[in-house]
Amino acid sequence: MPVLDSVTLRARDAIKGIWREAAKFGAVGALAFVVDNGGYNLLVFGLPGGTEGGVMRTAPVQASVIATAAAALFSWAGNRYWTYRDQHREKVTRELVLFLVANGVGLAITAGTVFASRQLLGLDSALSDNTARILGWTLATLFRFYAYRRYVFVTP
Repeated sequence: MPVLDSVTLRARDAIKGIWREAAKFGAVGALAFVVDNGGYNLLVFGLPGGTEGGVMRTAPVQASVIATAAAALFSWAGNRYWTYRDQHREKVTRELVLFLVANGVGLAITAGTVFASRQLLGLDSALSDNTARILGWTLATLFRFYAYRRYVFVTP
């Protein structure tokens, strides 16, 4: 029975640890989501109540790339110094490069859903853009969580 108790305790601690990690990752991600989607909407649609649209109203895919890049930099700082503060690499440059590669894939996923919505489906409303971005952001977040745990924030 002591072996079973030991295995049970280790499993419980592992699950507790991953939930704590996921909660921190989620908090950083929620704030990054605000930076990403808030930035995108400002760039494409302008300030609420504005009639002219944003400075990138004719370039929604590029606006998605800029907003996602800003959110990625915010996310790196939040994850490096809070979520994975005990797990980051000594070589900041290597970690940042791995982080940017993982976020490049995430960026492509998010921009890809906007491209599909606009170019393949012919949709161009704020609702369709935001729906496409939320779908892309959800898929990209799942990928990032895996990539961060597996490749980016690990002690070599």
